Amino acid sequence: MVEAENSEQIHEAEIQEEPQKDSSKNSDMADSGAEKHPDEMDAAEMVETDQEGRSKGNVYQAIFRSITEGAFEFVHDVVKANPDLLWSFDSNSRNIFSYAVLCRQAKIFSLIYGLDVKSNMVYERDNSGNSILHMAGMAPVSIMLNRIPGSALQMQRELQWFKEVERIVHPKVKEVVNNNDMTPREVFTENHRDLMKEGEKWMKGTATSYTIVAALILTIMFAATFTVPGGNNQDTGLPIFFNKKLFRLFIISDSLSLFSSASSVLMFLGILTSRYAEEDFFKSLPTKMIIGLSTLFFSIATMMIAFSAGLLLVLHEESWMVVPVISLASVPVTLFVLMQFPLLVDMYISTYGPGIFDRKVKQWL
Repeated sequence: MVEAENSEQIHEAEIQEEPQKDSSKNSDMADSGAEKHPDEMDAAEMVETDQEGRSKGNVYQAIFRSITEGAFEFVHDVVKANPDLLWSFDSNSRNIFSYAVLCRQAKIFSLIYGLDVKSNMVYERDNSGNSILHMAGMAPVSIMLNRIPGSALQMQRELQWFKEVERIVHPKVKEVVNNNDMTPREVFTENHRDLMKEGEKWMKGTATSYTIVAALILTIMFAATFTVPGGNNQDTGLPIFFNKKLFRLFIISDSLSLFSSASSVLMFLGILTSRYAEEDFFKSLPTKMIIGLSTLFFSIATMMIAFSAGLLLVLHEESWMVVPVISLASVPVTLFVLMQFPLLVDMYISTYGPGIFDRKVKQWL
């Protein structure tokens, strides 16, 4: 009897468990039905899922890190493989080109010239209301600017960036204010005030040093014009070596050195008396420095030629003494060129070179 009762109780328990199992199966089926197959998703859901996946996979972080480091090939290839990544944004809602401007990565920024949607990209604004032109007015977040020698050339490069971005945006963007009620030009002035002062100090210090050298050469060459080698003929008053070719070389080189050193002094005085406005660092000051340095180099070279010609006139019979002395005369010219010529080259390329922006980029997307 007891066994019969137990078997009946077990049978009843099994009957009660079966509905519970069925209900659990139904709930599992309901849960599985909630997860849609990718083919069943609509476009908005797929984009959202894609963005979440890229965010979790640090794709956006990798792109913006590559922009900071200047990894042009990585950014170009990744965006070209998946054009949706062109609309990547960092934590401050900056797109890849705004961030490239902020990092001063010219090669990556130049990719914008090969896009059909260029106009859409330049109108994006970040969380602080800053446009791409505001980014050009901010201090760079990378070390690219530190690779440029001299504060004046750094200021010139910053102006080149601002003007290049200003060139591709609509004129109305120039007057757009950010959340701090500042236009792009006001942002530029605020963030480059210290750099402009350093550039002024560098320009004045450099011009002062060169002015002393040019003035010294000017004084020497002026005096040499009236104290010619060999002296003057007492009867005619003409120089004794007047009819010699070496004397003509001496006079010509002395005159060239005199005029070029005078031009150099005037250029450097123009730098010292400049008003040092922002726009002066773009072309005016670098041009004066280029002319001043070029004429100074020329005056030093012609001064050494005049010295060698005068020495040959006086010691023409002692040629064994002349050769080593003339050889030594080339030493100061060589040393000065080795020390200062790189500055002249850098300044010329920065001012009149092809530029750091490639406006002829072919359409790549």
